[in-house]
Amino acid sequence: MRALPPAIDIFLAPGEHFVGDASFRIRTLLGSCVAITLWHRDKRVGAMSHFLLATRGTGVAGPLDGRYGDEALTLMTEGLGRAGVRVDQCQAKLFGGGNMFPGLALGGPTSVGRVNGDAARQLVRGLGIRVVSESLFGDRHRSIMLDLQTGDVWVRRPVRDESAGLEGATG
Repeated sequence: MRALPPAIDIFLAPGEHFVGDASFRIRTLLGSCVAITLWHRDKRVGAMSHFLLATRGTGVAGPLDGRYGDEALTLMTEGLGRAGVRVDQCQAKLFGGGNMFPGLALGGPTSVGRVNGDAARQLVRGLGIRVVSESLFGDRHRSIMLDLQTGDVWVRRPVRDESAGLEGATG
């Protein structure tokens, strides 16, 4: 069996997205922001976004902006379409939406993280994309990595004593 070449690592900053093939791994660090991952099993092509807010709101025009969940998902679906992938044939995984200040009781139903996570669920389901795994909400940040060869996503979250914990989301 021939060994695969090493994957090319991509790191997403807030407001960025990436679409690529099996030669890439995509990483990001999330707080109240949310990442949507999309992956097509047969084509081994996928995408990830890192958005800050669910939507830009009404009455604001301009080019699509990946800082907003609805627009980030549009950018991802356009990129996947150029790669010959129908998004309704992808699987989605959702991450983030954390409460970054648990001691301040800011994690309620209108917190930025909660609104972002709920919006991500609605956005992907609205396109007929099946959500197969998620790691949303809770306290603190999380680091994620999507392997476009396998579709696996790894999540690292701090535990209460602030030492690193590892949680798999490979569904």
